[in-house]
Amino acid sequence: MITTEDEARDWLRKLPECDEAAWVRLETLIAMLVEENRQQNLVSAASLEQVWLRHIVDSAQLLPYVSRETSRPWLDLGTGAGFPGLVVAALRPECEVVMVESRTRRIEWLDRARVAMGLDNARIAGQRLELVESFPVNVISARAFAPLEKLLTISARFSTSDTVWLLPKGRSAKQELEDLRKWRHMFHVEQSLTDPQAGIIVGKLADRKGKTE
Repeated sequence: MITTEDEARDWLRKLPECDEAAWVRLETLIAMLVEENRQQNLVSAASLEQVWLRHIVDSAQLLPYVSRETSRPWLDLGTGAGFPGLVVAALRPECEVVMVESRTRRIEWLDRARVAMGLDNARIAGQRLELVESFPVNVISARAFAPLEKLLTISARFSTSDTVWLLPKGRSAKQELEDLRKWRHMFHVEQSLTDPQAGIIVGKLADRKGKTE
């Protein structure tokens, strides 16, 4: 378990994706986040005291579940302040990252951050997910976006049998998975590295539709 800022930075430094260029991109993100948070409530002010732990590493811990040889985009739902979308794009510049966000001020923030960080691999789908045209993706992530049943209902159309789902769910992870009905899946819960009480739902749907009869 990672519990301090020093431990978070040490863990990140050991990540294969974290070269010096990626580190600079993440430092740029943090500086912009602190400044922007004075203008709009992107994240809780208290969480900025442990920004490497609570936001950067909390996002980056998803990367080891996904091969670096990705053939289709990484789709991040309800990106909000940029987590995990901007962190993934910063650490994997070879991977296309599509961030779905419908709130105007958040869209503007994500675009400013994307440009400042030099993330040519990232783009923002600035509308409600229901209005985004379907396309097959390699990864679907969502951090506190919607309950699991609803999330699958509105986003399974982007998934194939090869798509990896990475869904940080906090304390509710095990219960949400136990309550999931009528979906053919291969999901399980992994322990979060940044919160002893949090879990990450990881796995795949059995097919593109995913639902049982």
